[in-house]
Order: sequence, then structure tokens, then C-alpha cells
Amino acid sequence: MTSPDLTLRTATADDFDPIAVMLGVVFHHTQDPAVLAVERPLHDPARGLVTVDGDTIVGNTGSFDREMAVPGGAVPCAHVTAVGVLPTHRRQGILRGMMERQLRDVAAAGREPIAALWASETAIYPRFGYGFAGARVRFSADLTSTGLPEPAAAPGRLRAGAPETLRPELVKVYDDVRAGRPGWSSRDEHWWSYLLADVPSERDGATERQAVVHEGADGTVDGYALWRVKNDWNDGGPAAEVRVDEAVAADPDAYRAIWRFLFSLDLTRRLTYSFATPDEPLFHLVPEPRRLGATVADGLWVRLVDVPAALSARAYSAPLDVVVELTDAILPANAGRWRLTTSGDKTTCEPTTDPADLACDVLELGAAYLGGTSLAALGRAGRVRELRAGALTAADTAFRWHQAPGGAEVF
Repeated sequence: MTSPDLTLRTATADDFDPIAVMLGVVFHHTQDPAVLAVERPLHDPARGLVTVDGDTIVGNTGSFDREMAVPGGAVPCAHVTAVGVLPTHRRQGILRGMMERQLRDVAAAGREPIAALWASETAIYPRFGYGFAGARVRFSADLTSTGLPEPAAAPGRLRAGAPETLRPELVKVYDDVRAGRPGWSSRDEHWWSYLLADVPSERDGATERQAVVHEGADGTVDGYALWRVKNDWNDGGPAAEVRVDEAVAADPDAYRAIWRFLFSLDLTRRLTYSFATPDEPLFHLVPEPRRLGATVADGLWVRLVDVPAALSARAYSAPLDVVVELTDAILPANAGRWRLTTSGDKTTCEPTTDPADLACDVLELGAAYLGGTSLAALGRAGRVRELRAGALTAADTAFRWHQAPGGAEVF
């Protein structure tokens, strides 16, 4: 930070409202007191950093204390959020000061081996070692020309209700499914209250949020969906849009039933959903996949904070013994050579002086960490250097995972 009047400090509980005002300016929206009321219980000032100019907060970054599913398990993860600098204070080193301090604080605490975020602008966060770890697929489906075929026999049934009334079932299904979905985050009671709050100003003219659960043949709830409908009519008749917030299913029967229901709501002509993955089963269920209107963008960005702890905490798809030479301009404890060895039952990551097989920055390992970004593709892009023939192919095979990563919600 270049100005002597700027101070970087830990946030306090009294900073919540001025931070909200500042972020409203940064992200170009008017803050709704009702929204702030449901966000306030999520706020942990001890995990936040603010930059102040005199008495005015001009920059902020925070994080949530949540767990993130990774291949074969889950790890504590700093869920970075609410990053912004007032337009009057750009180009003064404020963002860099906050982001680097945040990473050093997370590393010093020693609890969270990774950090993750959703990027408002993708050019920003690679500067701080965050790698593009999972693609986000958005659907804008034409319901007049695609849908799911009816099954010969339905093995379960659907039951609708108010989301808050169905909350215990939603929580159980989400927790059951989350364990196998890299990138999905834990949700405590405050987070569920925030997600289900349904403040009118957030509806964009659509209905109240609605919920449906799927019960399997044994009566167990094994899937659910949360959605709204934006009503519309045109010269051709009804033209409403189904806006799906979440669709979570524990098995194929529940998955098909949930999506068949969403694709067949009366008077609707379009369906939108923003949290699909590149391997979404819908691509293989609808007769006209092009009519899903799929577009691909970046989703989660991941940063390894403690390299040996992070790499030892996930599972791998194949045995591997590789020495990686890493650079890390912000957290020098990560720099150097690391031997990653996994046999399937046991994984270790230890410093070594042995010759390196691969060389890259910590960013590339963050990109590959959830199993969705190919190390081989990063190699072809010149981002990972192969120093021993065959090492890149072996590492790529081990790091890849059978379930593409994705986030269930923006945090």
C-alpha cells in the first residue's frame, strides 16, 4: 500500500455495516437490510481484513470457515469471499496487501490446507496463486424441444413442500451427496438459513422459492430440488422460465425423477440452471442435448496453502511416485521439491533433494487439486514442465477423478 494514510487491520463486529456499504459500491448494487440481516450470522470478523483510509473502509476480504469435499475425502478450506476495493482507491496495492496477508494468516493458523473462491474477474486471482480448478456449466434449456422420457415404471414418488418445512430432508440428502462431490462445501445451520431465507428483493420478479423431494421405493428421501418460476406470456401463449437453484440426487432414479419434474412444469418454456458440471448426466438423458443451451465458464478457484497437508489429504486415481519442484512467491514454505507418493492406501508428501520430475508453480497444483483440470493440458500449455519422460502422464492419471468438481453455490 502506497499511501501512509492507509491501514490494513483485522475486521471487527462493528465493521459489518460499513463493509456492506463499501461492497455495494464495488459490486454496483443497493444493499437490502433484509438481505444483510440473514448474512450477518455468517460474518466472522476475526476472519476478515479491512483496509481503512482514515475512518473509511476502502477495502475488504473475508472468508468462511467451511469444509470442502475433495477426491476421496474432505478438508477444512478457507472460503474466500467479499473481496473488493473502492474505485477511488484502486491501483494503490490495497488488494495485493489484503490477499497476501490473508494467505499468510491462513497458513500461520495451520488449520486449512487450501483456500477457494469464486472469481468476479478471472485475471485477478492467479496473481495470488489461485488456479482454475473446476468448470461451471450453465443451462438455458428450451423446454419446447427437449425433456426427459417417461420411465416404464417409476420406482419412487415426489413430494412438494415449503423449503423450510422440508429442511431436515434437504440437509440429510445434501450431506449424503456432498461426500462424493469434489468442490461442494459443508453447510451449518446458519448457512442453511441464509440459503433458504428467500428475501423478496432477491427473487428478480420470480415466485417464492419452491422445493420438491424424491422418495425412493423404501420411502427414504434421496433427492431434492429448489427452484422458482419467472412468469411470462407472449403472443404465442405461456412462456415462463424455471430457475433451478439446486438439484441434488443420491442415485440415478432420483436424479431422473427430479429433472423430469423440473422439465415438465406446466406453462413453462425455458429452464435455467447455473451449477452443472461438464460430466452432468443430463447431457446423456435428454434426446436433444444441444437444446440444453449449455455454456461453460470458470467455477471454483483453488489455492494450496499447505502443500504437503493438501496433497496428502486427497485420494488419487492411480499409484504415483513423483518429485515436483514448486515455486510460490507468497508462501515460501511451499517452494522447493516435494516427493508425492501414493499407493492407494497411503499417501505421503515430503520434502526431498532428489531430482525433480515435474516443475510448476503452486497455482497449477491448485488447478489440478480437485481432479477436474488436467495436468497434461497444463503441460501442453507450457504451465507444467516435464523433466522426466512419462512423469506428466502418470501425474495426470493419478490427479484426475471420476467425478468432475463443481460448487453447489457461490459463497
